[in-house]
Amino acid sequence: MNTSKTPITLLGLGDMGAALAHAWLAAGHPLTVWNRTPHKAEALVAKGAGAVGSAAEAVASAAGPVVLCLLDDDSVGSALDGADLAGKDLVNLTTGTPAQARKRALWAEERGARFLDGGIMAVPPMIGNRESGGYILYSGDGALFERHREALEAPAGADYVGADPGHAALYDIALLSAMTGMFAGITHAFALVHGEKDVDGSRFAALLAGWLGAMAGSAHGLAAQLESGDYTLGVHSNLAMMTAGNDTLLTTAREQAVDTRLLTPFMELMSRRVAQGHGDEGLAGTVGLLVDPAARG
Repeated sequence: MNTSKTPITLLGLGDMGAALAHAWLAAGHPLTVWNRTPHKAEALVAKGAGAVGSAAEAVASAAGPVVLCLLDDDSVGSALDGADLAGKDLVNLTTGTPAQARKRALWAEERGARFLDGGIMAVPPMIGNRESGGYILYSGDGALFERHREALEAPAGADYVGADPGHAALYDIALLSAMTGMFAGITHAFALVHGEKDVDGSRFAALLAGWLGAMAGSAHGLAAQLESGDYTLGVHSNLAMMTAGNDTLLTTAREQAVDTRLLTPFMELMSRRVAQGHGDEGLAGTVGLLVDPAARG
């Protein structure tokens, strides 16, 4: 083990926590682990990790960042209840909401700790595999991120997204929400062709993946429209055209005996914007239709 490497204390050895632990060990970082179910540490101990009997003991002995990868925000509070956090560096990789991250950052500050929140944009098999494209978003104490950047980059790429502790979670959930919408589209597409005579599913999958990859670049145009306030900027297929084309998509679905419920909410949003007199725009105007300014404050 390379003692020049930053020592890591990791609380939580679920699938993701275990993957992080193996990655840090493989990179030569001294590692201390704690898990509510102790037997999950056995394989890591066999590879050179140290295991302790309580979260408070793990925190007390930490000479580097204390990384939390637990079930939820309540689990973080429960695990650290009674631990002396003064002077400690907390890196919270537990999935939560932006509001929870901001509240947890204040909670940590009140106890004398420095705090980073993180959002893991990967599944466990991607951790420790730099070719997989997985990465972890971080927000909060920028100086803390820089201090431990090398260690944080060992399991996956590390991307600092700002001083607001809630931004890593916000980006995480926004990206996952986009992924969910993509999965809905993929599901609908396969429903259209499933069972159709002479349709090669593998060949269709290759076409679908390529098409979605080509269309993903439209996110840059949408961002430019929102930032400029000109929702017609760079538009080639405007809302009026897309809305008219939606009828063909829905008719085809009905002909193929496919439920349209994965498509119609978004199509209704597009139609609503056109009805407001904005058929010459791209999709940027639909963003505002989803936001409740009064609720957001």
